Amino acid sequence: MGESSGLKRLSLAFLDLTEIPSSVGQKQLSTIEVLDMSNNNFSDFRFLEKIPQLHTLILDSNGIQSHTKFHPVEKLHTLWLNKNKVDNLTVFVETLVRNFPNLRFLSMMNNPAAPSYFNGGTFQQFLDYRQYVISQIAGLEVLDDKKVTPEERYEAERVYKKLRTTTGSKKRKQKSKSREKIQVPMRALSDSGESSS
Repeated sequence: MGESSGLKRLSLAFLDLTEIPSSVGQKQLSTIEVLDMSNNNFSDFRFLEKIPQLHTLILDSNGIQSHTKFHPVEKLHTLWLNKNKVDNLTVFVETLVRNFPNLRFLSMMNNPAAPSYFNGGTFQQFLDYRQYVISQIAGLEVLDDKKVTPEERYEAERVYKKLRTTTGSKKRKQKSKSREKIQVPMRALSDSGESSS
């Protein structure tokens, strides 16, 4: 890749880092779109302000906790947080909504706050987790390894309607209002296309 195009992808995975190395300069950071920092020990994410073009961030196995602070990144749409220590879903999701307003792809598998069969959670806990996250992140298209269906979003928003976080941006509120206009009950979706007898 030529110097003029700048660095687009950077992997700092498996280096046991706690911060971005000084060898990665500000000019390089400003052009990065995809950053993999898996299997490190990052806990301070203020450096994100230096990466305005970032759209994909991979933070698997970093020991990230529920109260970890992130610097806002408007363009970020993909975030992997698998195998961390997030145990308070409400606090953590509020942080994500506030700092990553365009988040569409989120993976939080193997965190205490993301119960599943693989970490001792029940099926109902898994469904509650999915419904809560989907109801709070308006533009979410994929959670963990599963696409968010219109029926699932409808049910999630019905169940958690009153718990919707109030920290979202005006843009998120506008998306939510426009979605309300087009939502139909799941039964109506399954009945569409069938002729009535």
